[in-house]
Amino acid sequence: MRIAEFDREKVLRSAMTSFMDKGYGKTSMQDLKLATGLHPGSIYCAFENKRGLLLAALEQYRLDRNAEFTAIFTGKRPVLTELKAYLDNLVLECQSCDTSRACLLTKALNEIAEQDEEVHSIITQHLANWQLAITHVLQQAIDQKEIVSERNADLRAHYLMMGIYGLRTFAHTHAKGNTIKQLADQLYQDVCR
Repeated sequence: MRIAEFDREKVLRSAMTSFMDKGYGKTSMQDLKLATGLHPGSIYCAFENKRGLLLAALEQYRLDRNAEFTAIFTGKRPVLTELKAYLDNLVLECQSCDTSRACLLTKALNEIAEQDEEVHSIITQHLANWQLAITHVLQQAIDQKEIVSERNADLRAHYLMMGIYGLRTFAHTHAKGNTIKQLADQLYQDVCR
């Protein structure tokens, strides 16, 4: 059997968009065919099934988000300036209503993680790694005296993560206007004090 040649990252990003747009359960193989340009047989050959494609898309999402995180937190500017840029980017994602800029982890966590232990485990690990990266960034801000307070970096990271989840969820019904920006600015101020 001939193996189809394709741009794996492009296919996975297209699949991500489909899963974020319709949800895993409502995304059909026809939707995935249209989004990725691959015939169902090629999808099955490369990823075994729709679930395998989701698992690969979750990994690509993690890689993409890690690259974005690294691009923002370069260490070339004060940590809090980079954190503000990070939250400003999140606001733009939330306000765009562009499903390709949504959070695949929270979408999949809410939809299928309770039904699939492996998916739950993968998402939980990705979120834990993200929180650890945020904790590290906040600890740098504390070490560099950008944040002066008794609250530790771990608690601040938990609070920031909770706020980000909340912003993303709130944006589904309030994407228009300036409310998301105001809430993100308040979140930033709360984390920094």
